[in-house]
Amino acid sequence: MTKSKRGFTGHLAFAIAASAVGSAFQHGYNTGVVNAPQTVIEQFINQTHYDRTGEPMEDGSITIIWSLAVSIFCVGGMIGGLLTAVIANKFGRKGGLLLNNVFVIVAAVLMTFSKPSKSYEMIIAGRFFIGISSGLAAGLTPMYLSEISPAHLRGATGTTYQLVVTISIVLANVLGLPQVLGTDQLWNYLLGFTIVATVFQVCTLPMCPESPKFLLLNRGRDIQAQEALTWLRGVIEVHDEMDEMRAEGETMKSQPQVTLTDMFTNPLLRMPLIISLMVMMSQQLSGINAIIFFSTDIFKSAGLSQDVALYATLGMGVVNVMMTFTSLILVERSGRKTLHLFGLIGMDVVTVVITVCMVFKDQVTFLSYVSIFLVIAFVVFFATGPGSIPWFLVAELFGQGPRPMATSIAVGVNWFANFIVGVTFLPISSALGPYTFLVFTVILTGFALFTYKKVPETKNKTVDEMTAFFRQKIYQ
Repeated sequence: MTKSKRGFTGHLAFAIAASAVGSAFQHGYNTGVVNAPQTVIEQFINQTHYDRTGEPMEDGSITIIWSLAVSIFCVGGMIGGLLTAVIANKFGRKGGLLLNNVFVIVAAVLMTFSKPSKSYEMIIAGRFFIGISSGLAAGLTPMYLSEISPAHLRGATGTTYQLVVTISIVLANVLGLPQVLGTDQLWNYLLGFTIVATVFQVCTLPMCPESPKFLLLNRGRDIQAQEALTWLRGVIEVHDEMDEMRAEGETMKSQPQVTLTDMFTNPLLRMPLIISLMVMMSQQLSGINAIIFFSTDIFKSAGLSQDVALYATLGMGVVNVMMTFTSLILVERSGRKTLHLFGLIGMDVVTVVITVCMVFKDQVTFLSYVSIFLVIAFVVFFATGPGSIPWFLVAELFGQGPRPMATSIAVGVNWFANFIVGVTFLPISSALGPYTFLVFTVILTGFALFTYKKVPETKNKTVDEMTAFFRQKIYQ
């Protein structure tokens, strides 16, 4: 069977790259870029305060400013996520992605010129704007990818978003090394490097069509929708897909416009929304941030030097990339629910065993080496399902009408959960020490049970089939 017949064409690949690389890069790169240069940026904050007042800044104040610069990225992400519905409906999926680059340009300018301007406030403002951009990207990109892909490729196409995120995190960590851009002279260019992906997207995405579903169902442009679909599929015979979209359009016409209240009061919308929120939270509350935080210490306890431990942590990011790519291949074979559940159960088991290793590592030396294997295993399980599936599952659970609003709410909750983990993790780890992972054991057990009982399989399912599924559940 040719690629065209399978629906994967050069044009579709180009559209995927233009949208995912240009947008997911911001999300991943700016998540990882602040790790390596923390010390040199804190020195800049102290020096800036000294130049202004003639007195050095207290360590506590430096920590507060640095924490604000890091965490405000998630605040911006929440705002961006909640804006998804408005932007997607007003400007379209492609149009929204292009408009989103304005936030990146503003952020890149602020962060790049923060050093010559001697203003750490510009770093904070830049992180806020790039957070808004990343939140919008997390909502708009999976939506666009889902709507331009044939049903049997939606999962693989949707996984490319998380794949680019993981690659971007690794790139940020590499560029942040002291041997590259993580120096006292170059750290502002490290932060400003985020604009590279915007240049790529602005040059490539205008050559791609708007989502055919958006053109037909939201704008009523039948001919333009067919032209877009023909361009993406590489064949003229797109009548079957057009008929499916027209049928969905007729269903939309018979239903009132979806409001925010409807999302929580209409059982046909509330059930998939709850599933979407739970799946999104299972990603952020899984403990992946805890594993990353403890990884360097775990590697050092196994006898690795500080430098080698840092490179081992970097290697962990590479494993994340490799397994996310594997997930891209498996998702259309094994299904979404199966992979997500497999990942949650695997991480659940790892948190129990790694707790035992961390508690008894001083008494039993070889447990430190077992911990290295467990850290890698946790990343493998995370990347297999929970890392990528939540981003596109939301789009598969909803029809064209409620999809933007559902995505807005789900992405906003994802970023809020990310923020909560960032704020509470250090106090929890300080209080519980080696028993920290038991918190995630309880959380993961709950999410695994919910996924097993409530999350439907969306592989190769149409919107009508998913609606029928939820209607059946309501009347059972």
